[in-house]
Amino acid sequence: AEMTHLQAGLSPETIEKARLELNENPDVLHQDIQQVRDMIITRPDIGFLRTDDAFILRFLRARKFHQTEAFRLLAQYFQYRQLNLDMFKNFKADDPGIKRALTDGFPGVLENRDHCGRKILLLFAANWDQSRNSFIDILRAILLSLEVLIEDQELQINGFILIIDWSNFSFKQASKLTPSILKLAIEGLQDSFPARFGGVHFVNQPWYIHALYTLIKPFLKDKTKKRIFLHGNNLNSLHQLIHPECLPSEFGGTLPPYDMGTWARTLLGPDYSDENEYTHTSYNAMHVKHASSNLERDASPKPMKRSQSVVEAGTLKHEDQGESENTQPLLALD
Repeated sequence: AEMTHLQAGLSPETIEKARLELNENPDVLHQDIQQVRDMIITRPDIGFLRTDDAFILRFLRARKFHQTEAFRLLAQYFQYRQLNLDMFKNFKADDPGIKRALTDGFPGVLENRDHCGRKILLLFAANWDQSRNSFIDILRAILLSLEVLIEDQELQINGFILIIDWSNFSFKQASKLTPSILKLAIEGLQDSFPARFGGVHFVNQPWYIHALYTLIKPFLKDKTKKRIFLHGNNLNSLHQLIHPECLPSEFGGTLPPYDMGTWARTLLGPDYSDENEYTHTSYNAMHVKHASSNLERDASPKPMKRSQSVVEAGTLKHEDQGESENTQPLLALD
């Protein structure tokens, strides 16, 4: 088979994996892409802002080269952006909201891939300081991170794994996770993004996260449901699916604890500042004319570091006891 320039840079193993698992055939790659492109005229209601070969290819890979399915995903990708315009305004790492989420470790991204070549994303739920980061900004930071990672062809083929650690995530924090914003997240990740998710792993989830999970199950495709694993505090079941040598010590792995700034530094480069004094960064000085409205928001207190959150877990628990009869926001479908 002639090696098409679209597969340039892929290892022979990955090309073979794409053939076996995704029905990717170098000989007809261009025809496959063109057939998806030809369907665009059927949806004049959607602005397809990018239609080059490499871009369409990632949608074919995400749908195992079923052209109709790949086109449906491509249409949904742009429709989601069209319906949620404010989420994608200033969709860059240095947007104040996205920058704050990234700096607080949403998402964490491990440098090394797992034994199947998949990229591992981490979310430490307890680190969500709700006075500092809106859920939407965390979702935007995750979508932006995936957007950057999916440029890597190996990841288009091998995919991603998401591990969510719910330890010390308080009932009060959970009550902010309304069904409507969870639905927005599921639509953005499951139905509108060209990535293969090999597994979503819940670790140390409390009962109220189980309750939430039951609530969002109707929005999940069967294929997605099969890939969600609720490990509780049983790390052995996690290690059966992701080898300990690929995991940081928080998950019983052999790697050092995850440093929350790792991915933020990668994305922000020299713009990244360890001190979260956003009001003094060059970024705001440059954009002060546009960003003055965001300055008050940016001057919010420093994020709670995870080491601290463990210490404060005790205090969080007391705070929650008074609210435990207030299950309303958790179970009310809006």
